[in-house]
Amino acid sequence: MSVETLQTSPRVPYTGNATPDELSYWEAIARNVADQLRVDAIERDRANQQPRREVQLLKDSGLLNLLAPTEFGGGGGHWETAFQAIRIISSVDGSIGQLLAYHYINQSGIAFYALPPSQPAWWQATVNGNWLWGDSVNPVDPTLTLTADGDGYRPNGLKHFSTGSGVGDVIVFNALVVDGINEGKIIAFVLETTREGVELLDDWDNLGQRLTGSGSVKNTNVRVNPVDVLGEVTEEPISTLLTPGIQLAFSNFYLGSAEGALERGRQILLERKNSWFLSGVDTYAEDKIFQRAIGELKARTAAVAALAEKINRKFDDVAARQGALTSEERWAYANEIAELKVVSTEIGLEVSHRIYEVTGASSTKSSVGLDLFWRNVRTHTLHDPVDYKKIEVGAYYLNGDVPPLSLYT
Repeated sequence: MSVETLQTSPRVPYTGNATPDELSYWEAIARNVADQLRVDAIERDRANQQPRREVQLLKDSGLLNLLAPTEFGGGGGHWETAFQAIRIISSVDGSIGQLLAYHYINQSGIAFYALPPSQPAWWQATVNGNWLWGDSVNPVDPTLTLTADGDGYRPNGLKHFSTGSGVGDVIVFNALVVDGINEGKIIAFVLETTREGVELLDDWDNLGQRLTGSGSVKNTNVRVNPVDVLGEVTEEPISTLLTPGIQLAFSNFYLGSAEGALERGRQILLERKNSWFLSGVDTYAEDKIFQRAIGELKARTAAVAALAEKINRKFDDVAARQGALTSEERWAYANEIAELKVVSTEIGLEVSHRIYEVTGASSTKSSVGLDLFWRNVRTHTLHDPVDYKKIEVGAYYLNGDVPPLSLYT
């Protein structure tokens, strides 16, 4: 298919915007899942096991197929609704919020990478199988290569930080073709986690985000058949919208974590008895010092939430541009997401550590579990340096400059 044809092809199934009824429907489902996760969030985190029960909860809720088109049995929802679900789940369990976020992005590779004729089979398969999509695409870990093998390929190599691989049904890979007629191209392909030659190393052992199934994946002479190929990773603007999409998913995860930490801190503060002896009031919740601190954090979080809601809704508008989306439009929107990434990172970190200032020394007990929010946000916000996002925003604002196209930009 020619580039000219691609520019006018209906590359994505996302049209229109979420209605209030759609948002309310999926919000209720996400909150129900969050309520169940909240019950033992800290115990599950401490146990540091693969989140198989949590994934089943997502599957049973229908959240995994929120974005899948209705004609294949999916929810037919919008990105605004998906980002809302990520934010809600992350407010109680950042690990599962991340799993859901990556799933949405990985699954949507059907729309952003696959050409229209091959998309129906992929959508039907993911809905019928109720698949959780993991990934193994870490762009700064380029040891995975793809060699030609008849009408297919043979991948070999290792990739770290493969989120969802430990519990996913399928994994999407990106790899450089090193020989044959497609030499030099980057191909996205999808393999079931049980495929011969795919080894899940289960070596994720980090400070936070413990339940994300983010271990390394090793491929040894795996057979990739033509039907396993999702598509070529190109520089077509609508295809590269996937990268700002994951950055926007991150921002909603950080925002949700901030909101969760703030709400947990509020609960702890209201439960505290007595007051500081110099305060002149009966309870800590009546103390103006603590009210000021809570008020500041609440106001800043609300400001980031307002920005997120605006940008979340716009993703549907931009995606609906289909193959007509221009590079200039894509970069302008990516810059808006970069602005949100900066402030959501800062609010996630600020709230999750400053909340201790109002909850006191007793809230540092391991049994309280308030540390979960900070550990999760601190771990994931190192995914890609936020300072580079600040530079992107500044360079674009001053000179209209954009960074090199990559899986981070």
